[in-house]
Amino acid sequence: MKTLLQLKTSQQLKMTPQLQQAIRLLQLSTAELNLEIREALESNMMLEIDEPDVDVTDQVTDLEIEDKTPEIEISPSHALEGNQAYDEHASSFTHSGDISDIEGAHLGSLKAHLLWQLNLLNLSDIDYVVAVSIIDAIDNTGRLSCSLDEIKETLRGSIEPVPEIDEINLVLKIIQEFDPIGVGARSLSECLLLQLAELPRDTPLLNEACLCVDQHMSLLGTRNYQDILDNLGIRKDELIHILRLIKDLNPRPGEQYGTVSKDYIVPDVFVFWEKGGWNVELNNEAVPKIRVNLSYSNLARKIEKKEDQLTIKTHLHEARWLIKSIESRNDTLSRVARAIVEHQSAFLAFGEEAMKPLVLNEIASSLDMHESTISRITTQKYMHTPRGVFELKYFFSSHVSGSSGATISSTAIRAIIKKLIASENKGKPLSDSKLATILSDQGIKVARRTVAKYRESLLIPASIERKELS
Repeated sequence: MKTLLQLKTSQQLKMTPQLQQAIRLLQLSTAELNLEIREALESNMMLEIDEPDVDVTDQVTDLEIEDKTPEIEISPSHALEGNQAYDEHASSFTHSGDISDIEGAHLGSLKAHLLWQLNLLNLSDIDYVVAVSIIDAIDNTGRLSCSLDEIKETLRGSIEPVPEIDEINLVLKIIQEFDPIGVGARSLSECLLLQLAELPRDTPLLNEACLCVDQHMSLLGTRNYQDILDNLGIRKDELIHILRLIKDLNPRPGEQYGTVSKDYIVPDVFVFWEKGGWNVELNNEAVPKIRVNLSYSNLARKIEKKEDQLTIKTHLHEARWLIKSIESRNDTLSRVARAIVEHQSAFLAFGEEAMKPLVLNEIASSLDMHESTISRITTQKYMHTPRGVFELKYFFSSHVSGSSGATISSTAIRAIIKKLIASENKGKPLSDSKLATILSDQGIKVARRTVAKYRESLLIPASIERKELS
């Protein structure tokens, strides 16, 4: 067996740290990129904000000023849960009648509001402990999240003797008289009944409304109005009045408490109509511009110690690469945004129904970029248009073939479905099959299950749940 020596040539792509950083910057959102720049300013002496007469000590402060950048409110998020510090402390409350016990709690939360009312009552020590346990089991919607048996088990070891279910139920009845009305209910039916009980006794059809909620909730849920009419022995106009009465009630009374946080975004790109065409501009205020600090970079020539010289050169190299990577990111973002606007100009002019099908590969091919680059640069980047603020990925959608051979965007089909449902007869809402038939008549061939998928993505309930009595 002979040992041979062979020469081979090959090419390999090595991901250097600098290249990895450049790729990573592409997919960062504006907020994440700002944080990245802030950390770089703190760790790299060669970097400074590119503004006239900026003091080095004010670099971080400048980054934290947000009122220079237009903020667009997207939507309020769900109410936050009660303060964690309160949750940990609630079980240790004692019946002192001093509302200062809850100072550590978030005073806007539902549980803190209930505890404040509890401390105004003159309950026995045992009833107070039971009440705190019940309040601790009430979720943010105002509903009791566990059974009375489970509450009884939680009381074992803390009070003796352990109260019976009837005693716990009496305390629950006290809490159910608290504000907000309907709090502490164990079911949707009980929640609505508590609210109906607070209405004036002379409210028309109040007894019938209570009977409807108490015994026929399943029929209300399925919109089976004829069975409700038969069971209650009432007229159609009376049922309409009852339904309006019930619709005015709040099935989640606790959600009005607590802090509602608002999510804000800073648009990366502005699109506006000017001089007969759509113009695309980057939001230069979204991210602070940085530059190399010339005072420190000149030190590299004056310092004689090799270790210090190497450190300064390393920082200088990293600073220049970061600046170059950010410029490359901005250039890529600008090119991709312009390509999207050019392709979706009909949407900007006429709305969702004019949206064209678009996939990442189409933009990648037109710009001679890799598809993964388009995917990264369109993630968590937002475009401010005359029609609203949209993530760049919103403009990409699959297509459905029309009867004439043309392709139609799934976004456009969703818009058509939404429009059809908005104008339907509420007494006889359109089923998914009927919607598919109407779309087919318009030259859009989609299956019933596809219509159902698009309808659900729009958070529109099924036809049986949309039915109204008229």
